[in-house]
Amino acid sequence: MSIAATPVENWPEHELKLLVPFGAGSNPDLVARLVAQEASKTLGKTIVVENKPGAGGNIATAQIAKANPDGYTFGLSINGPLVYNQFIVDNLGYDPEKDLAPLTLAATQPNILVSSKATGATTLKELVEKLKENPGKYNVATVGVGSGSHLTSELLLKETGTTATTVQYKGSPDAVTSLLAGDTQFATLAPGAVIALGKEGKLNVLAQASETRSSSLPDLPTVKETKVANIVSQAWNGFVISSKVDPAIQAKLHKALYDALKQPEIQEKFKAQYMEAIPSTQEEFKAFMKKEKEVWQPIIESLNLKKK
Repeated sequence: MSIAATPVENWPEHELKLLVPFGAGSNPDLVARLVAQEASKTLGKTIVVENKPGAGGNIATAQIAKANPDGYTFGLSINGPLVYNQFIVDNLGYDPEKDLAPLTLAATQPNILVSSKATGATTLKELVEKLKENPGKYNVATVGVGSGSHLTSELLLKETGTTATTVQYKGSPDAVTSLLAGDTQFATLAPGAVIALGKEGKLNVLAQASETRSSSLPDLPTVKETKVANIVSQAWNGFVISSKVDPAIQAKLHKALYDALKQPEIQEKFKAQYMEAIPSTQEEFKAFMKKEKEVWQPIIESLNLKKK
């Protein structure tokens, strides 16, 4: 007599829901939809992407953490909700380490350091020299308190022993406008916001804050290569699920997502958006977030960014 299959062995029996904490057309949305389409083939069930923007990604990430642990709801999240925000928001509503299980890293994108043409700084070394010559006289444009843009700029100032006035903007377009107008002198922004302007000669693109040069930007040095500062700062995202989900289900979902991220056509589509696919094991993703926490917690706490 055969033994009936357990629910875990039968999983998935119906469609899955993939929560994305940002709106349609955003980079996380693009990653989620491309990977979901491919992973659906492996699982034999549709993965429905649902956009849930708000509170810097915290709302959707909290929903992922608190979802029914049957494995049918998972999500994609980013640096902020998974690492930064636990040190910025007093009542986050979830513990990234206890309530979420990492499935796989998905994509990474280098933060790009740029300066306005008016500064005359065409390299990161020249920008730092000018900051030292003009203490406190330069303005740095950043996108949101506690964002990667903000924290990377603050880390640069700290490592180089320089000062500047931080000016917060709602988004990259406003920050770029301020650079072009000369209201601010430098910034750390996403490549999509600044690379084209650099090629047009409207901004000076100085360095990428990645560990190694992005394949999309092979001619742009990393911050570490300039020897000005030892900074690695990237915008990254990854797939997560409630930590209460059965490990066997997590493993099945991980494999489908991992295999999707290894597909050359998906990697090429990422590259067109200055992103690199970085599929990982669950343990590698967990270790990665631990390392990120060690880097950014001291910076965030030194800036007294805690909000209640």
